[in-house]
Amino acid sequence: MGARQSSAAPKDRGPGGIVFLRRRQKFSPWDDALLSGKDPRSLLKRGMRHISFSLVTKGMTDIPDFLWGLSEVQKLNLSHNQVKVLPPEVGRLTRLVVLNLCGNHLKSLPQEISLLRGLKVLFLDMNFLTDVPAELGACRSLEVLSLSHNRLSQLPASFADLSRLRKLNLSNNCFAHIPICVFALKELDFLHVGSNRLENIAESIQCLGSLQIFIAENNNIHSFPRSLCLLTSLELLNLNNNDIQTLPEELYRLCRLVRIAWNPMDKGLHISHNPLSKPLPELVEGGLDLLVSYLKDKKHN
Repeated sequence: MGARQSSAAPKDRGPGGIVFLRRRQKFSPWDDALLSGKDPRSLLKRGMRHISFSLVTKGMTDIPDFLWGLSEVQKLNLSHNQVKVLPPEVGRLTRLVVLNLCGNHLKSLPQEISLLRGLKVLFLDMNFLTDVPAELGACRSLEVLSLSHNRLSQLPASFADLSRLRKLNLSNNCFAHIPICVFALKELDFLHVGSNRLENIAESIQCLGSLQIFIAENNNIHSFPRSLCLLTSLELLNLNNNDIQTLPEELYRLCRLVRIAWNPMDKGLHISHNPLSKPLPELVEGGLDLLVSYLKDKKHN
């Protein structure tokens, strides 16, 4: 009777006849497709609303060229790789609505990013960006832009053209002040500038009348500007871990702040870990109503 063919992993014999099991080499899905001669389009996922393509955590240092031929893709996820360069060919993907490039090694973006006129969501967190091109201002359909955990200290003036932008994350960068172009973004309802190098909040913050969430924690902000009290749509205001000593009497105008908040995810006023002058620390402990009453009385006396 013939020998039965084993389905076990291949074996190598070492010195003295010792048998070593050889690990079967694993290929990523797109490697499999190319090796078998498949059309990479077979890897596209066709959802109810968007055609998507994902190459997450593949250890890639370069983006495979076949990707630029997938002109129908609308959601592209290349996050958590080691990509150093985003080629100008990205401009061919003119139907992109969502682009996720988080967790790579990008130091810059190509000018051709301006060709993505239908792009609504762009994630660039956790890269090595020191600037972003002025051409990004041409992506006027953008509604969500996240640039956290980079090395940015400024934004181009063309960002003022992103008139549909609603959510902007600039946290964990090197900003010494909120870029002037941000104050032109009238539709912003979420702005995160935490963990930067801010020492103040410009009076121009009052221009952002739609703002509902403003996070500026972990900076070196010295004062709570009265202009913040004009943002009556605010539901979450986080100024934790700064250098604020006093609070404005006009705090009562922020009527949508319903409590002193301690949990980072809660709505309300976050003001802990500041060197507040007495008796403010005790009033904060007593809750927002007590704090606001004190500030109102102080104003009238």
